[in-house]
Amino acid sequence: MRRRQALRQLNERIIACERCPRLVAYRQEIARLRRRAYRDQEYWGRPVPSVGDPRAGVLIVGLAPGAHGSNRTGRMFTGDGSGDFLTPSLHRTGFANQATSLSVADGLRLTGLYITAVAHCAPPDNKPTRQELENCRPYLIEHLSLLGDVRVLVAFGKIAFDNLLSALAAAGHAIPAPRPQFAHGAEAHVGPYTILATYHPSRQNTQTGRLTPPMFDAVWRRARRLAAGPPKQGRRPG
Repeated sequence: MRRRQALRQLNERIIACERCPRLVAYRQEIARLRRRAYRDQEYWGRPVPSVGDPRAGVLIVGLAPGAHGSNRTGRMFTGDGSGDFLTPSLHRTGFANQATSLSVADGLRLTGLYITAVAHCAPPDNKPTRQELENCRPYLIEHLSLLGDVRVLVAFGKIAFDNLLSALAAAGHAIPAPRPQFAHGAEAHVGPYTILATYHPSRQNTQTGRLTPPMFDAVWRRARRLAAGPPKQGRRPG
């Protein structure tokens, strides 16, 4: 109960965050203008909180909310092409109770899985700046501290992978040398965690065949096996 409450309080601080003026202006402008297909909907237009099972063994680390997906619905990977690709895969591999993620009221439940990101506001062109990523990094570090059962970190794309390593270093974990490099299917061990790298489930990757459902399902099956295996050696700082 204490963990659930602490996560809720952390997410409330994220929702209220205004550390990045460029992102504040952009997400609010998108919410005001809206896409034609969603003109009848009220956009969330704020930082998007993390979501999932507080007792998760697997943590997704995404990039940032989509302008007309999470920035509209208020839940990560909900209401856009990335969510349309991710959620069926999570359902097939036992992490989600259903194969669709359309709105915060659609009944989706995640089991053994929690979702966060290296940036919680929708950025222009899906590209947060280095400073914006640094501004958001304390939230990721705090999530890692609170989610005490997490053993597997799944990074979506190179930016998320690199910034996850930076967050782990800032949290006091020794990063292996040479520094792990992003590649789909790559694994790295940092402290008590195994990091799995995957291409981001963006339409740019899924519609071109760079990332296919079998490739993605394999990541989640691997994550499940690792989360259920014997504990890894590695001290959690603090």
